[in-house]
Amino acid sequence: MDWDVITVSGSIRAKSRVARWLTEAFQPPVVVSLQLLISPIAQAGYPGTIGYGALAALFVCVLPLVVLLFLVRLGKVTDHHVSDRKQRAPVLLMALGCIAAGLVVLGAVGAPESVVVMVLAVVGGVAVLAAVSPFWKMSGHAAAVSCAAVVSVLMLGIAWAPLLLLIPAVSWSRVVLRAHSLAQVVAGSLFGGVVMAGIWWLLQGLLAG
Repeated sequence: MDWDVITVSGSIRAKSRVARWLTEAFQPPVVVSLQLLISPIAQAGYPGTIGYGALAALFVCVLPLVVLLFLVRLGKVTDHHVSDRKQRAPVLLMALGCIAAGLVVLGAVGAPESVVVMVLAVVGGVAVLAAVSPFWKMSGHAAAVSCAAVVSVLMLGIAWAPLLLLIPAVSWSRVVLRAHSLAQVVAGSLFGGVVMAGIWWLLQGLLAG
């Protein structure tokens, strides 16, 4: 028996299991939901205002995910990660529709501006991903976790900087699972951490002003 082969095979399986766990645990709906739940912390009244973050998460994450899973069940979409690049734009446009409805509801119930600002940052990200998807499969996982980590550090302080380690970890998982190339996860990380977090930072500045 070739123990070297067995050892290498076991190592590959273990690496794949870790990568799959990271991919599932930090998929965009989960990450963005947590981001929205803490978004009211930027204004007075938290945690009493956490319900507004939960309402935002319902429209931004939960409702689109439910529709997506239904489409997967019907065979219209390959899987809940939307691995087929050609299917991504329609799914993202569906998500934008849900988010637009959510913004209307948040406005009607008088949600804190910090929650609306976070939703608008997500809108910017989803819109760009929808525009890019027909041509290139930029990593939504990397974009979501990068945006969430950077925004969390900006909101909560430097003590939360270890969250930034999630960016290379989740990006690694997507490459290991062959869902994306290295260039696609790097682009997603930069987009989420610079562009999406930048939109949030600018809007927060306007809010503070």
